[in-house]
Amino acid sequence: MRAALTVLSLTIVFGAPAAHAQYTAKEWPEGPSKARFAATCDGCHDINRIRVGYTAEGWLSVVRMMQNVNAPVPAEEWGAMTDYLIKNFPERSRPPAAIIDGPVKADIRMWDVPTLGSRPHDPLAARDGSIWWTGQLANKLGRLDPKTGAIREYTLKSALTGPHGLAEDKTGNIWFTGNSAALIGKLDPSTGLVTEYPLPDASAKDPHTLNFDQSGMLWFTVQQANMIGRLDPATGAVKLVTSPTPKSRPYGLKINAQAVPVVVEFGTNKIATVDPQTMAIKEYALPNPAARPRRLAIDSDGMVWYADFSRGYLGRLDLATGDVREWPSPSGARSEPYGIVFTHKAVWYSESAAKPNTIVRFDPVTEKFQSWAIPGGGDIVRNMDVAPDGNPVIADSLTNQVGLVAMK
Repeated sequence: MRAALTVLSLTIVFGAPAAHAQYTAKEWPEGPSKARFAATCDGCHDINRIRVGYTAEGWLSVVRMMQNVNAPVPAEEWGAMTDYLIKNFPERSRPPAAIIDGPVKADIRMWDVPTLGSRPHDPLAARDGSIWWTGQLANKLGRLDPKTGAIREYTLKSALTGPHGLAEDKTGNIWFTGNSAALIGKLDPSTGLVTEYPLPDASAKDPHTLNFDQSGMLWFTVQQANMIGRLDPATGAVKLVTSPTPKSRPYGLKINAQAVPVVVEFGTNKIATVDPQTMAIKEYALPNPAARPRRLAIDSDGMVWYADFSRGYLGRLDLATGDVREWPSPSGARSEPYGIVFTHKAVWYSESAAKPNTIVRFDPVTEKFQSWAIPGGGDIVRNMDVAPDGNPVIADSLTNQVGLVAMK
């Protein structure tokens, strides 16, 4: 079981497993760690994902992530392995960030996460003003008080849980998806105790994003299993339904004002709604077949805003009519828009591939963009949330940080 969970955790960083016979060992760069690299990395994920590359600092962070999930490399070989990765797989070419001035003044504050290689995935802005994050490869949840800078981390119940999404219930408990352990978890911050709810279907291996509806039901996506789920916190009962489109990969999930779950399907060009009573799924196809919506936000009029990761677009879907509008993201087609929220009458999102990563604001009235560089360069804001005062919060996976966009 530990070996299987290690494979899942390594897959989180580099992508889904694939047939590994595509390349032979002789095709990799020569070096003292070549054999170890080929044997270890190819045993757990598609080794060709390594070709995207990182900066030296990025590789140091990735290596620490691999150590956190017990990658089978002897301790004395990690130094040489790290040197091999830094030398042979530098960061790929990335589009320069387009920094656009505008009417809003904002400061972006960043805090380092204590556990190295934690890979902060999703942030959560709690009602008390604190910022939570999932330490996906550290097996921890973390809490930051942005007023004092005080940080506390909570170690989870089961090893290699792979915490991913976060949601807060009405009593202050913090719920999370156990992406590597096929479970939904609940943390009581006052005691540190964790309750686990295993998923009832063995194929539902990777619960992803979760959110509460107005009645207190917890909804979640199961990306690789192509499912959407509902958990009743009162009974612990879990129900799963399969997406109508094969390999649609249900990803980001929000609840609209009518208590209807809205889901973006990252494996196809579709957005879906779920009937809260019957769990019937209705899909809306986006006009461009290449669209791959990854995260979404819902505005006060019920419009669904989505980040089109594959094409570098910001989009808007009207659920009432099915109409879609799209705008090119400022840093271009390769900018990979990702985490997104709607707050203070505007869309805020991050371009995860721009160099440096950006925070982008889009005004739906004027249809104008404004953008800021994330201090330190940022790297991969996978999700965002909104604090009680309306300010966006972020988590940066590779730089091991959480942040707050403070509007003036």
